[in-house]
Amino acid sequence: MTVPVFLADPADLGRARFVLGGPEGRHAAAVRRLRAGERLDLTDGAGAVAECVVLAAGKDSLEIEVVRRREVPAPRPRLVVVQGLPKGDRGELAVEMMTEAGVDVIVPWAAARCVTQWKGERAAKALARWRSTAREAGKQARRFHLPEVTGLSATAEVAALLSAAALGIVLHEEAAAPLSRLEPPDDGDIVVVVGPEGGIAEEELAAFREAKAVPALLGPTVLRTSTAGVAAAAVLQARTGRW
Repeated sequence: MTVPVFLADPADLGRARFVLGGPEGRHAAAVRRLRAGERLDLTDGAGAVAECVVLAAGKDSLEIEVVRRREVPAPRPRLVVVQGLPKGDRGELAVEMMTEAGVDVIVPWAAARCVTQWKGERAAKALARWRSTAREAGKQARRFHLPEVTGLSATAEVAALLSAAALGIVLHEEAAAPLSRLEPPDDGDIVVVVGPEGGIAEEELAAFREAKAVPALLGPTVLRTSTAGVAAAAVLQARTGRW
């Protein structure tokens, strides 16, 4: 059985024994139904890991003992996906799958052809859902470095990310170079831009080319914007040796 992962305060990870309470403790005790003698791993989401055993289980908390501590280094190069806002709940689906595939940073992008618009209170709620999805998917995938979901970016901000990247890539159906043949760097950021359902506008593509991004073809089929990011991540994970 796979050892479950829960999030904990960094201060607690340094203690020999403590009570895991709050939402994480409630989930561990009431949903996962962990009992005395069973194993679990705790992490701060930034690489620190405490391997623990349950001493006693309450209704919504666990008394646990730390048996081993370790630090998991962050994977390199760092994989950043700029995601054009998808329609409906497909944004959360994209975040979930990219988190499972090991994407390190997810950047919501307000592209010109996005049907969905994040404005005002809606923007705050949508961003909170993306971050919650990444957090829960990260635990399910046993990730000890949780992905960062940034605030909403405009095209100029995406261009700046591409300009500073070790390798900038724009997924585009008219590109000549297949993504699988690009030579990835050993370190730094690989930034991949995924357009929305309506595609990437010509002026956006021009700005990204000026930022030294390389247009790349993902494959012979057309993928939805919510699945293109995870497919690209899988290719790059293999090419960089992270997988």
